[in-house]
Amino acid sequence: MDSGEKRLNELGYKQELRREMTLFKTLAITFLSMAVFTGTPLYGASLRYAGPASLIWGWVVVTVFTWFVGIAMAEICSSFPTTGSLYFWAAHLAGPRWGPFASWCCAWLETIGLIAGIGAQALQFIILLATGNNKGGGYFASKGVFLGMCMGLAIIWAVLNTFALQVIAFLGVISIWWQVIGGLVVIIMLPLVARPTQPASYVFTHFETAPESTGVSSKPYAVILSVLLSNYCLYGYDTAAHLSEETRGADRSGPIAIISSIGIISLFGWAYNLALTFSIQDPNYLYDPNNETGGGLVPAQIIYDAFHRRYQSATGAVVFMCIIWGSFFFCGLSVTASAARVVSKTMKPVYAIHGFLYEKSEFS
Repeated sequence: MDSGEKRLNELGYKQELRREMTLFKTLAITFLSMAVFTGTPLYGASLRYAGPASLIWGWVVVTVFTWFVGIAMAEICSSFPTTGSLYFWAAHLAGPRWGPFASWCCAWLETIGLIAGIGAQALQFIILLATGNNKGGGYFASKGVFLGMCMGLAIIWAVLNTFALQVIAFLGVISIWWQVIGGLVVIIMLPLVARPTQPASYVFTHFETAPESTGVSSKPYAVILSVLLSNYCLYGYDTAAHLSEETRGADRSGPIAIISSIGIISLFGWAYNLALTFSIQDPNYLYDPNNETGGGLVPAQIIYDAFHRRYQSATGAVVFMCIIWGSFFFCGLSVTASAARVVSKTMKPVYAIHGFLYEKSEFS
């Protein structure tokens, strides 16, 4: 008998799902839920609130506290390797008196968070897709078209998740290599292409608020808002716990996947932010509504400026943006897979996907 299934029997929990996932596949889907490039659309706002120093060091601070949460979650996962995980944990850890209430609160908070997460990934995907040459004209979609594209993307994720888990696992393996190789290409090549680059003093020590554009005059509050980028990126590692009942040796594989995904994303995400910040050509031009991206997506403008100044061409920038675009697609697919295991309508994840799709439609 599998060690994870044995542990479930000790808890009096009946095994219902097939254990088809290996450690690497579980890690791939968990890593995918976090994604290296998740914070791309928020980078510009974070940089503007309090400058590069707050953005860069804020990531380090959030990473430290994320490790505390992740280690605690991994420890609990080793004892309660169940699908749905968090609300099941809450029910047992809170005791017979408060367990039902704690589980109810945890389940609803997690459900709301995942609905918002699916919508956020779809929105980011479309925002990135809409980033183009502001000076070259183009098609401006209406709100209805924009919403339709978001819904279409959510439907694609839902349809893919209705296939066997092995299909999602296969896509997860593809995605982890997409993100690792693509991430290394962007992180290494972007600063090499950018000429000139920002000095280390600007990246690590420059603190600057912009109350006239952000409306925030309080420096502590500006720093808090700046750090939200890191908070948004360093989430999703609980996906490994949601897949526990479908993972071989989940009492060991689940915790390892949680810790490993946090470690990888912590390093890759920080390196990505450093690469972007070092590669800034003109900080004042990034938010200009007349620039090539209309001042709407700062990372895209940074990448465009680097390639255009060096080669007088935006081809390399388009390639880099496609890498990031693919990352968002895979991330949304994984978040949908995780959501289906939190709310298991009729006890089958496939039906829960349609429930989340409906809720996401109402949310949009």
